[in-house]
Amino acid sequence: QVQLVESGGGSVRTGDSLTLSCVLSGGTFTTYAMGWFRQGPGEEREFVAAVAWSGRNQYYAESLKDRFIISRDNAKNTCFLQMNSRQQDDPGVYFCAETGLGDCDGGADYRRSRNYDYWGQGIQVTVSS
Repeated sequence: QVQLVESGGGSVRTGDSLTLSCVLSGGTFTTYAMGWFRQGPGEEREFVAAVAWSGRNQYYAESLKDRFIISRDNAKNTCFLQMNSRQQDDPGVYFCAETGLGDCDGGADYRRSRNYDYWGQGIQVTVSS
């Protein structure tokens, strides 16, 4: 059974940076692409970023691509989300998820939450001014 555990959340001030981590267990990390989604209070879950299993291709929500960086360390079964210049509309619960999508699949596929099979429980991120 694949399990995903997020860490690194918390409260940061506007403009600061924060990096989230997600460790996968119970599966072969290099066979999965990884994604991050977030959900604000009273809002639907939205796509943040994704990275193909090889790490060669990354996909971002258009509004976040200039501030967020997704990466992975296959030797450590870990995916990272570096969030720079935190803003007031960034807070929420951040989820990591895994998908069997490959390098040949398009960005639109990576942005659909229904294409992800296993999800972490989520981690809270807040931003203070």
